[in-house]
Amino acid sequence: MPPPSLLVCLLALLLASVLAACERAPLHHQEAFVFGTRVEVLIAGLDEAAARPAAAAVLREFDRLHRTYHAWKPSELSALNAAIAAGRRQPVTPEMAELITEAQHLTRLGEQLFDPGIGRLIGLWGFQSDELPAILPDPLALAAWRAVRPSLLDLRIEGAYVSSDKREVALDFGGYLKGVALDRAAAILQAQGVHNALINIGGNVMALGSKNGQRWRVGIQHPRQPGPLATVELANGEAIGTSGDYQRFFELDGHRYCHLLDPRSAQPVPHTQSLSVLITPRAAAGTLSDVASKPLFIAGSDWPRLARALQVEQVLRVDAQGQVQVSRALHGRLEYVGGEPKGLEVIP
Repeated sequence: MPPPSLLVCLLALLLASVLAACERAPLHHQEAFVFGTRVEVLIAGLDEAAARPAAAAVLREFDRLHRTYHAWKPSELSALNAAIAAGRRQPVTPEMAELITEAQHLTRLGEQLFDPGIGRLIGLWGFQSDELPAILPDPLALAAWRAVRPSLLDLRIEGAYVSSDKREVALDFGGYLKGVALDRAAAILQAQGVHNALINIGGNVMALGSKNGQRWRVGIQHPRQPGPLATVELANGEAIGTSGDYQRFFELDGHRYCHLLDPRSAQPVPHTQSLSVLITPRAAAGTLSDVASKPLFIAGSDWPRLARALQVEQVLRVDAQGQVQVSRALHGRLEYVGGEPKGLEVIP
């Protein structure tokens, strides 16, 4: 039998190895390029054999959603747009009808500043393309669109058919589908027994459970510098989404034209660099995290009023001059990188 001193050493080594194993709890990571952006699925606390198929199922669903609802390549969505333009009723799947109905509800809540029915306007500005041409649209075409002001609310759903009296309506789910995908991912992972994961779709993030006992910490991108402006820990079921003028834009004659368009003016928004929302756990939290950032971004300084209408309490905005506004509910949770921004305004 080993002497007592050796037993103590062996026990110490065993304890150290157990603690090291706990610290190195598995973190499975898969990524892909979908929705025009990088997507990631991180799963904590499961071995490779259990985590890999769950993450792969999520990425397959992302790819299906991307192909089904692509706005300018052949898809079920582009077929619907073609039918609307031709003045025809179009049969749609129950899933498509449900997405349109939900998006119409959110469009009303956002006072039509978020409106997936403005696909033609997005196309006029050149943002329905993988390569962005630095060309301004025809002013007469913009005026014609503005005179009609087509909207998702102009669609009628009658049984399995969708139609509209306004042929100018064209759907583009680019500001909506990533949030839907977050909710789908959460449901797929939970159904496969995954309770601790982080899903990231180009900066739209949802957290499930924890990262080996610690909350998932994510960054909020600085709109004009590399790296995050701030970081925040997410609780189980929380989601965060950011809209920024740095994501898809072109520059012409010293002016930045971003893909976030104000339907009232038919112009890119000039007054905001980025706006982030953190959504507390609720049904469709992922969808709301993607959608809510758009009308608040477009609303500009009026965002606090609209945030109340959308029941969003945690908001961070950076205006065109780089000044930061943050709701009191979010301010207390943020860790600002490099210290609190100069001139920070906390909104009650």
